[in-house]
Amino acid sequence: MNTQLTEKKVFEKISFRENLLAKGTYEDCTFNNCNFNSADLSSITFRTCTFNNCDCTLVTLKDVSMQDVKFLNCKLLGLQFNQCKEFLLRLDFENCMLKLSVFYRLKLKKTRFKNCNLEEVDFSEANLTGAAFENCDLLQATFMHTNLEKADFRSAFNYTFDPEINRIRNARFSIPGVTGLLAKYDIEIEW
Repeated sequence: MNTQLTEKKVFEKISFRENLLAKGTYEDCTFNNCNFNSADLSSITFRTCTFNNCDCTLVTLKDVSMQDVKFLNCKLLGLQFNQCKEFLLRLDFENCMLKLSVFYRLKLKKTRFKNCNLEEVDFSEANLTGAAFENCDLLQATFMHTNLEKADFRSAFNYTFDPEINRIRNARFSIPGVTGLLAKYDIEIEW
């Protein structure tokens, strides 16, 4: 059980590869320019925390609790967000590199992805109701049996998914991005 509580602390330029982050709960904390590359954050709780300019590549997230966590200008390659605890899970991403990350089966209602690289991210069976993909690259992202109702793809690009196996009621798209919904038909569209 997490017993250590750390509140309102700012962590600057720390490499958590060498100095492991202590197990416990971090509330209203900020991590600036920290290196978490390949770190094990298992069983840690983050509440209302912000990660700025951090390298979180291949971080282990087993049983991590992320409640209202913001990632700004972070490198988040290959993260298995599906290993996080789902209870009160709330995330926000801006200017982040999330290539090859996994959000399989997560409830991510109203999650905001702004100016993010989401290439080859797995959103299979996730609930992204009301999510916003503002100016995001979704090249080869996987959407399979995903709830995308009321999601906003108007400024997203490079997405392709099958509207027959995903829920897209009241989702928002723009031209020419909407052509990604027709990719499975192998047709030519001219403007």
